[in-house]
Amino acid sequence: MDRDRVLAERMTVLSQENPRYGYRRVWAMLKREGWTVNKKRVHRLWREEGLKVPHNQRRRRRLLEGTSENGCVRRKAESKDHVWSYDFVMDRTEDGRRLKMMPVMDEHTRECLSIKVERSITAEEVIGTLARLFRQRGEPAFIRSDNGPEFVAAALKRWLEASGVGTLYIEPGSPWENAYTESFIGRLGDELLKREAFASLVEAKVLVEEYREYHNERRPHSALGYRTPSEFAASCGVAGTSTRFTKELQSATTLS
Repeated sequence: MDRDRVLAERMTVLSQENPRYGYRRVWAMLKREGWTVNKKRVHRLWREEGLKVPHNQRRRRRLLEGTSENGCVRRKAESKDHVWSYDFVMDRTEDGRRLKMMPVMDEHTRECLSIKVERSITAEEVIGTLARLFRQRGEPAFIRSDNGPEFVAAALKRWLEASGVGTLYIEPGSPWENAYTESFIGRLGDELLKREAFASLVEAKVLVEEYREYHNERRPHSALGYRTPSEFAASCGVAGTSTRFTKELQSATTLS
């Protein structure tokens, strides 16, 4: 079997395993596996094999600095642990019972820091998840979310304020303002939720955590120079400095 055929078969497998991958990301995966191949050759074989990315993906709207019409702050992450974001995604187990998942993202490194999976998630459980992450990693300067009842709950807002974490609420009806988490949720849906039928809550927790580790450790990201989120995070320095950044920012605001 000639080398092009072997390469094309491997590309087909990678495309089937990762349906959202285009030829550039498949090329990056091949390089990580030890293949010596240039991007033009991968592109040629990609076309010859008829490989393609599904066309029903939403067009992305870019998050721009500034303030939206209703006063919501659009702040872009400038460093590791500068801005985190979170949201909910729903699914069901095979028996029809609801699953609720809450991914927490670092917007700068694209790391998925946690995915809580339960039948339901209250504001108190959101606090518990964030408290664990703060102990492990330190507090972010800001955390972004929509205006869902769990995220705007008075207890959560008071706790975040006491922790020195600023809140950024997106404009209602504007999910693209939470673009990084929305993008991750889309990949989670295409690459796991639409392909697996969860027999139980326990199985869902195990498979979702496996996907989170795959995303962080093995999935190259084009915006990170085709490095994985974990590789990029490692190049960003030591975590846990964001609380100091917040205090400096607050001091600067006060002085101005």
